[in-house]
Amino acid sequence: MGVRSNLDSSFDYEIVDEFLDHYTIMTECMETMIIDLSKPHMFEHSINELFRIFHNIKSASAFLQIKQMTKLSSFVEDILEIIRTEHKCINEETVNWLLEISDMYAAWSDDLKLDNELTHIKYSLLKLPDLENN
Repeated sequence: MGVRSNLDSSFDYEIVDEFLDHYTIMTECMETMIIDLSKPHMFEHSINELFRIFHNIKSASAFLQIKQMTKLSSFVEDILEIIRTEHKCINEETVNWLLEISDMYAAWSDDLKLDNELTHIKYSLLKLPDLENN
């Protein structure tokens, strides 16, 4: 039984469906916002939107008891909060790390659609980029 089947057996179908709809929308726009972080005029808007997305995914996945997703979302949210409050720009290493994070969420989106188990989090995603080298 895959992650979607587990969700459907534990929660109301409408709640699961709404989560999947919102999750798909959020994961589809992540990459563009991450790339936009490199543009000075887009930085503030993009970092705030990315923070909101990861906060929403963290909250929804916690409610649905998707522990892997909750833990990574919380980790990324914490890093985005540091960037949001302490930095006015972002370096290439951080952009690349966030793009890899985005790929992980896209893989999870596929896992949800195909009713597979969630792909394991890549260890490399847990290595923080150098936030100070901007």
